Amino acid sequence: MVDQPLKENQILEVLRTVKDPDLHRDIVSLGFIKNLEIKNGTVKFDIVLTTPACPVKDQLKEECESKIRNLPGVSNVQVTMKAQVKGREGFEKAAVLPGVRNIIAVASGKGGVGKSTVTANLALALRKTGAMVGLLDCDVYGPSMPLMFGLVGKKPGVTEDQKILPLEAHGIRLMSIGFLTGENTPVIWRGPMVHQMIQQFLTRVAWGELDYLLLDLPPGTGDTQLTLTQSAPLSGAVIVTTPQEVSLIDARKGLQMFWKVNVPVLGVIENMSYFVCPDCGKVSEIFKAHGGEKLTQELKVPLIGQIPIDPQITETGDQGTPIVAARPESQTAKIYQMIAGAIAAQMSIVHMKDKETSAPVHIQWKVKQ
Repeated sequence: MVDQPLKENQILEVLRTVKDPDLHRDIVSLGFIKNLEIKNGTVKFDIVLTTPACPVKDQLKEECESKIRNLPGVSNVQVTMKAQVKGREGFEKAAVLPGVRNIIAVASGKGGVGKSTVTANLALALRKTGAMVGLLDCDVYGPSMPLMFGLVGKKPGVTEDQKILPLEAHGIRLMSIGFLTGENTPVIWRGPMVHQMIQQFLTRVAWGELDYLLLDLPPGTGDTQLTLTQSAPLSGAVIVTTPQEVSLIDARKGLQMFWKVNVPVLGVIENMSYFVCPDCGKVSEIFKAHGGEKLTQELKVPLIGQIPIDPQITETGDQGTPIVAARPESQTAKIYQMIAGAIAAQMSIVHMKDKETSAPVHIQWKVKQ
């Protein structure tokens, strides 16, 4: 008996049994399958995901290859993983930040929680996946990105049409008030001047095409935060906190601020979550344990990562090369990579789900020692 030729609908029917675990739909109905070819027993196709930072891409590829290989008449399966980042509607010609697909605010209710360090490393983690990433340092009074990216004393250029060119380090496009003022020059501005500068950053910087623009917000819920939530088409927000209650109180306020202006909260990152002794490997929860988990359960948002206290984070940041770039094989860098994947997944969920009928999807990402 001669095997019947493979048909395209046979392949697609099998692929409909493969579901994206974050979007909870099969990869055919999601439109992920492209360029399907069948020739002499070889099945070739692309899986085009919604972000190169997808944390389950290897899992999806393996499942597809396994299921197609089991079909009668299949001698070879070739799956190519690709990505096309989903973005806000009309981003190509948007009035504010044209060409930027996703604008994600990274905020904290209070200072001292390591938010800028988290933002810098998340930007690098997203870039390592192949995404185009920018970072806007919105802390006018205390900019830290020039130091963290080794750009102290550097000045941005200007285009022919008088737009500011962002500086670049480790593949990240960067802009900060620190590039425009002296290293030791304090910025003593009232609210209207801060508002004007933020507007300039949003409209007069030549960001080009980006998959993700991270906004490193100053702590609190003041003038800068209000200007950004009113002026920038935010795609989502991430809240950074530490485990103790004094930080959680302010984190709640920051989270609720975004809810009030209808910005999706992608999740909470608990920084300084624990300390691992380098000699004995013992895990110590120096601050109150499980504070971030308690907050996310209370407010029904995802806990997308817990970052340890790691002296190397401070050391590498002070040297101008954050830990994800300086020590990519370290456990802390790998945690940042997982958190970046979780944020990208949550951003894809925001774009893909039917907001009128679907309940929010919560992803729990926790690295255990």
